[in-house]
Amino acid sequence: MMIDDFLRLGQLAIQTALYVSAPILGLGLIAGLVVSIFQAATQISDSSVAFIPKIGAAVLGLVVFGHFMISRIAKFTELLYSQIPTLIR
Repeated sequence: MMIDDFLRLGQLAIQTALYVSAPILGLGLIAGLVVSIFQAATQISDSSVAFIPKIGAAVLGLVVFGHFMISRIAKFTELLYSQIPTLIR
């Protein structure tokens, strides 16, 4: 297997990690922004107020995007397993 093949697998691994983590991170970012605006408007300075909405957004993201995330990881795993014979040459 040539170096280009390893670079392609590395690129696909990074791409898969970004696609899988983006929905959860995006929803957490949006929830954090909404809570921060709410805290600024009401002058609540308690830092623990932001955790519950972020956790809720993460759970909601897992429920909504879970199928996409699992299928993306499964496709990448199948690709890696199919590349094993060429890796050991």
